[in-house]
Amino acid sequence: MANSESHKRIYAAVRQIPRGQVATYGQIAVIAGYPKHARLVGYALHGCPRNLPWHRVVNTKGCISLPVDSTAAITQRRRLADEGVVFLGGKTDLSRYQWCPDQRLLTHPDPGIAE
Repeated sequence: MANSESHKRIYAAVRQIPRGQVATYGQIAVIAGYPKHARLVGYALHGCPRNLPWHRVVNTKGCISLPVDSTAAITQRRRLADEGVVFLGGKTDLSRYQWCPDQRLLTHPDPGIAE
């Protein structure tokens, strides 16, 4: 399943999130061409390639969606902190750190950049 077209499109969208910024699962779903399928993004990230910046994806509240004390959540928080993303009370300020992609990405995602 990790090589499915949907996962390739999701990975392509995630690769575009700039360092020091975050995107929500729903935002990535829209960019990948799967609006209203935020859970699909979560499933895709669960088995994503090692070089994918998966840590830049948070939920719509600006929180990490993994169990708080899990190794993955600790890794995600550390990687985001290393990029300058601040978390207060378990969430980040989306008005400050959320990525605002070029409008063209919202209508013409290019899965070819996932390769």
